[in-house]
Amino acid sequence: MPNEEWFDVVDEADRVVGAAPRREVHARGLLHRAVHALVLDGAGRVLLQKRSATKDTFPHCWAASASGHVDRGEDYDTAMVRELGEEIGVRVAAVPERVCRIGACEETGREFVWVYRCRHDGPVRGQPEEVSELGWFTPAEIDAWVAARPEEFAPSFLLVWARCRPGV
Repeated sequence: MPNEEWFDVVDEADRVVGAAPRREVHARGLLHRAVHALVLDGAGRVLLQKRSATKDTFPHCWAASASGHVDRGEDYDTAMVRELGEEIGVRVAAVPERVCRIGACEETGREFVWVYRCRHDGPVRGQPEEVSELGWFTPAEIDAWVAARPEEFAPSFLLVWARCRPGV
């Protein structure tokens, strides 16, 4: 398929062992890489995005501020900077802070994940193909929401929040 995304396929130690198109990586459950960002404003609120109806996994679910796959030949840091710009219109001058790493598992869709955190007080703009809604929430509001209605969140976000929540 023309313009199809390609990802590096990795082994259990997150070493590149090949490459494959997105559909094949997901259909075969191959290990690959992704990034997630928690964007905080000056008041300590966290930006969350609601995934668009067109997403192939977990449409209409709330997720991290920005997230995405690491493309073939790309490193985690480059992917994070790209995803912040593409998904929510946040341009950063430097790579955000890495806060935790999550190993590939079912909740992450068999992705090795680096979670980043950055501060942003400017405007945000969701890419319509990716994001249907954006909202700023305090960590306490997110904690209560996750406890009351976890089904409204992508499984990967629940794992990211449990392990990398601001203040943890």
